[in-house]
Parts: sequence; structure tokens; C-alpha cells
Amino acid sequence: MLATVNREVNRRIKPITDLKHWGVVDRWDFPDDGWGDCEDYQLLKRKLLADRGLPRRAMRMTVVQDGKGEGHAVLMVRTDRGDFILDNQRGAILPWTRTGYVFVKREGQTSRAWVSLETDASPVVTAASEE
Repeated sequence: MLATVNREVNRRIKPITDLKHWGVVDRWDFPDDGWGDCEDYQLLKRKLLADRGLPRRAMRMTVVQDGKGEGHAVLMVRTDRGDFILDNQRGAILPWTRTGYVFVKREGQTSRAWVSLETDASPVVTAASEE
């Protein structure tokens, strides 16, 4: 299911910066018109996975630094096989430890606040109660 949704969204959405698309530096929105940047891809992936029954608490929007040192949004999904990253920059779904990214922050577990990820420890992405 993760691979199918990742592939489907990566193929369906065309990349564009928020500045070109909306005239603002950063805007998080669903790519309903077929265009979006990294966080827009991930928002749609999270929605589609939730629609297919994956618990919302198992999915967290995550901000990383990519190989170029630039900010990038990915979707972290906790599974019974570990924490995996869905990404619009690559087709493969990798364990978070094998992405080569520097993990900066992710959605918090119990609120809409962001949590800093300043260590090499595996970030926890599940919550005790349904959101």
C-alpha cells in the first residue's frame, strides 16, 4: 500500500515551487490542480493512506535537510517493520536511517506542534490516542 500510494502521487503531481505556483515562499496545501512542492506531495500521500485505513497517528510530516543541505518535507510512516520515509525525490521507500537525510523536525505526537529531532535516535511517530 505504501509503495502504491508513493508511486501514484509521485507520478500524478508535477513539481513547482510555492513562489511560482502561489506567489508566496511557503504554502502547505493539497495539490488539487496537479501541481505542488514537496510538502504538498506528502500531504496527499498521508490523506490517501488514511483513506485506505492506515492510522493517522502512524504518519508524521517530517522536515529534513536533503543531500544538498536544502530543506525538504517527507512523510514518515511507522510500521511493524520500522519507520519508513515516503518521498517525492525518490521512488524507493527507505527506512529513515538509510535516506542520507538530516532529520530536523517532525509533527508532534500529541499536538500540532513540531518536535525537534536533534539526535540520531529513531523518532517516535505514534500517539497514545487517535487524532
